[in-house]
Amino acid sequence: MMDGFDPKWRDPEHYILGITKAIWEDREIGSLTRYYGEDLVVRSPASVVKGNRGIIAATMATLAEFPDRQLYGEDVIWCAAKPLPGFLSSHRLICTATHSHPGVYGAPTRRRLHYRILADCYCAEDAVQDEWLVRDQAAIVLQMGGDLEAWTRDLIAREGGPEACVKPYTPARDLPGPYTGRGNKSATADELASILRGIMDADFSVIPCSYDRACALHYPRHEHAHGTDAADRFWLGLRAALPSARFEVHHQMGSDDGMLGARAAVRWSLTGPHDGWGRFGTPTGAELHVMGITHAEFGPRGLRREFTLIDETAIWKQILLASGRV
Repeated sequence: MMDGFDPKWRDPEHYILGITKAIWEDREIGSLTRYYGEDLVVRSPASVVKGNRGIIAATMATLAEFPDRQLYGEDVIWCAAKPLPGFLSSHRLICTATHSHPGVYGAPTRRRLHYRILADCYCAEDAVQDEWLVRDQAAIVLQMGGDLEAWTRDLIAREGGPEACVKPYTPARDLPGPYTGRGNKSATADELASILRGIMDADFSVIPCSYDRACALHYPRHEHAHGTDAADRFWLGLRAALPSARFEVHHQMGSDDGMLGARAAVRWSLTGPHDGWGRFGTPTGAELHVMGITHAEFGPRGLRREFTLIDETAIWKQILLASGRV
């Protein structure tokens, strides 16, 4: 039993997966007033939202647009939040849905969607009190048949134009929350953070040295690949687009839970100008903030599975707003 939580929850994994299913699949949307703190701050690359009332409205809108949405919990990596009560979890979801009704994604396309979400949640007193979430928006748009830049430009217009539209998350727009921890002591988390720092320092040789040659990789746009060459292509394309941006690790934690093996979760960011050719095309000089979360599993030959998400539509929104190409 966890202190401060309903005794029906066995552990943090049971709690996170349980409340997710209750809210989204069992339609207990009103339970957000209980399971989400009244002053909760949710940061995603697309926005910063405070308070559970706005989250209830957004949840209903999403379910109205995607009524058959399912959220399958793939993993929950967690650590104690000491000296605070409760815990910090980083959970990974695979989502399926049919775009059946009009909404934020436009007229219904009837397309069947598959995409991932990675979210860090600070939980205490039987509620989520602080959250950082990255959804694979690019996968949703592309699977509907859209173009990322064009869809984002249309979103800005539908939100009222450059001045009125919802602004993407940046450190300057952040709101303070109760959780200020940096994670736990873990050799596995240290290893993943070290790999990411090596990549961001342009030492791409760290990939063949640290990854299993047969690694399975899961990236934005719901792309799946195998092998170190594919890892090199993704990370080089991202870093090349922002070669002078500042890389920062905000949170890292690791776990070795018997049958699940050695796993780690790292939340990180890139902040700086879009001053290079890479994943986002012609350099624009736009100041960008990229929020990323990476999960990784390790085996006897190194990193064997990687899950990394960024929200490419939020990046395009920053580019379009800064460059005036709206």
